[in-house]
Amino acid sequence: MKSGRWRTAPALAELAESLVSYAGKCGADEVEVSVVDGHEFNVDVRKGKIEHLIEAGSRVCGLRIIKDKRTAFASSSDLDPGTLRRLVRNAVRRAGLGHPDPFAGLAPRSKRTADASALRLYDPDVVGLDAKTKIKMALETERIALSDKRITNSHGAGFVTDVARSVLANSNGFVGEYEQTYCGLGVGLQAGDTDGRVEDSWSSSKRYFRDLESPEAIASKAVERTVRQLKPRKVRTQNVPVIFEPAQTPWLMGFLFSCVSGTAVYQKSSFLAGKRGRRIGNGLVTVVDDGLLAGELGSRPFDSDGVPSQRTVVVERGVLKNYLCNTYAARKLRLRSTGNADGSGVGPNNFYLLPGESRPEDIIKSTKKGLVLIRTLGHGLNPVTGDISRGAFGLWVEDGEIAYPVSEITISGNLGRVLESIELVGNDLEFLSPVAGPTVKVAEMTVAGL
Repeated sequence: MKSGRWRTAPALAELAESLVSYAGKCGADEVEVSVVDGHEFNVDVRKGKIEHLIEAGSRVCGLRIIKDKRTAFASSSDLDPGTLRRLVRNAVRRAGLGHPDPFAGLAPRSKRTADASALRLYDPDVVGLDAKTKIKMALETERIALSDKRITNSHGAGFVTDVARSVLANSNGFVGEYEQTYCGLGVGLQAGDTDGRVEDSWSSSKRYFRDLESPEAIASKAVERTVRQLKPRKVRTQNVPVIFEPAQTPWLMGFLFSCVSGTAVYQKSSFLAGKRGRRIGNGLVTVVDDGLLAGELGSRPFDSDGVPSQRTVVVERGVLKNYLCNTYAARKLRLRSTGNADGSGVGPNNFYLLPGESRPEDIIKSTKKGLVLIRTLGHGLNPVTGDISRGAFGLWVEDGEIAYPVSEITISGNLGRVLESIELVGNDLEFLSPVAGPTVKVAEMTVAGL
């Protein structure tokens, strides 16, 4: 696909605006139209052969029609004007059949704006990559990993790209559009024999192709992460410090996000409901949601409600400052939207724990006995209570050094107590995904084993 594709694409903003106008003429009180024009490529290879290959373009138009506080949604992948006008008419008619909701409605027009170009969301080099290059990189990543004799099997390697142009227009006068790119490369591996098999993976995901880790780097990390688990031992159930690696901190932060989501709060399905302004962690805990970080995967100029992105401090030195809301949740809670609408509810932008000053190696040295958490299984996260219980794999620490790998364990605790008992925060924050965090040492969790 060439970059000129966007220049020859239909004027999607004009299409969206015309549908907004038409819906008003059909009797809608409020109208929102989104159009996404995208192209995806995804290849999976295993043992040197292609297993799955997808290359496809798609265009989708979504409608939100509000009439007498009643809402109807509709969508179509057919952008023929006649088809879309029928879609609008039907949606306006269906809106009259629903139940009124006093909180329904578009976001008010904001005076703030965010410059999409300053966010560095679009890389022409990703658009210009040909299929052969993408396939070759996946094959090369797996080949390098399998060249290590300690690796006995491959789950496969994959390369993915996604290019999209998004347009949003509504009857409050908002019209916005931006282009974005994404590329990702990764590999999953196994090591050991049948009775002692271990597995792990590594991947890199970026907006810019030049920022993507090389096949050599990805293969090397995947190999190292896999073989360090060979010959695991079992440990007895005990309460010990747990160190979260940067690849593990994101699920902990993701759990926190689900508890500060405005939807969970107004539904009272979060243990943090009613705790805004109160201390929920210690002074090492500052968590931010920021949609304006240049080049990061969670950045965007506006959310799916048309609210400009912003930086929101969620937890400041242990104090819960803000819930994260789309327009609907904000109205339910009598707050302001934080620009976190994701089309189906409330979602993160770049949601992360601010880094500290500790080096990861010093965090391990500070631990007389404990666990470095490297992988988890299952769900076991309850936002109503904050309870955590997950199957886990890790590295056992004794006298400040990695002693041996451990398996067949479960870690358990409570998110509130975890946030209160964080002892050290690493200086190694890296945005492996939109939800991120550095190395974190928690003073105590239960590691259940023998």
